[in-house]
Amino acid sequence: MRTNNPIWRVINFYLEGFRNLPDWGIKVWVIILFKLFIMFFILKLFFFPDLLKRDFGSDSERSKYMLEQLTTKTEYD
Repeated sequence: MRTNNPIWRVINFYLEGFRNLPDWGIKVWVIILFKLFIMFFILKLFFFPDLLKRDFGSDSERSKYMLEQLTTKTEYD
């Protein structure tokens, strides 16, 4: 099913590149994926809580608060 389709050529380019990685390349990708997991899952749980869900009980209260925050002028504007 190999055609001259540009999308297939891009997919094939990356697949062949990952298949031919040396051992150190695989280790580097494991480290990169581990760091991304830490950044996006672990840190989000501890340092970025869902403040709107915590402070407001319903979606309408959250949306009202966000609309107010986005549309009112502050002293810095």
